Order: sequence, then C-alpha cells, then structure tokens
Amino acid sequence: MEIMKPAIAGTLESSDCQVTVEPGDGEIDFTLKSSVMNQYGNQIRRVVMETLENLEVSNVKISIVDKGALDCTIKARVEGAIFRSVGQMEHLPWGGAIKP
Repeated sequence: MEIMKPAIAGTLESSDCQVTVEPGDGEIDFTLKSSVMNQYGNQIRRVVMETLENLEVSNVKISIVDKGALDCTIKARVEGAIFRSVGQMEHLPWGGAIKP
C-alpha cells in the first residue's frame, strides 16, 4: 500500500496514542515518543513494524506519541492512519481480516 497524503489517527489521552503518517523517502522512518518508553518501547516498535508489514507499507514516515496504549490500540491507530492516508473509508478489513 502506498501512502498518498498525511493522516492522523488517535488522541493524546491517557491509554491512547496518536499516529501520524505521511509519504516517505523510500524507507520506513519511524519516530516514537512514549511515556512508557523504557518499559515498552521495543514492544511498541515491534507492533508498529508488524502492522506496516501486514499492510504492505514500506515507504512511510510514521510518528507516534504514545500515552500508554495497549498493543491492540496501537495496531488499530496505525491501521486507521494508513487507511485514511490512502482514502479508503469503506469496506475496511477490520476484525482480523488484515492478514496476520
């Protein structure tokens, strides 16, 4: 999937995260700011990279501001931002339909 335009999903509320995506420069440029970086930074990165791989996204600038979101929330926010960036608003493959 190719990122077409900048998009945001999520909030800066506690237990959530805000994900911003925009077209990349030929690679995945990942930035993370988290209130739980020391404890969960590696796990957050793993969830984001797996989600991007499942969506076949390899050219993106992605920035995440995390406020203690669970893995499922991070995944949903990344998916939401990606689908918004490509303009797909209907027939979204939620609920595990996105390949694992």
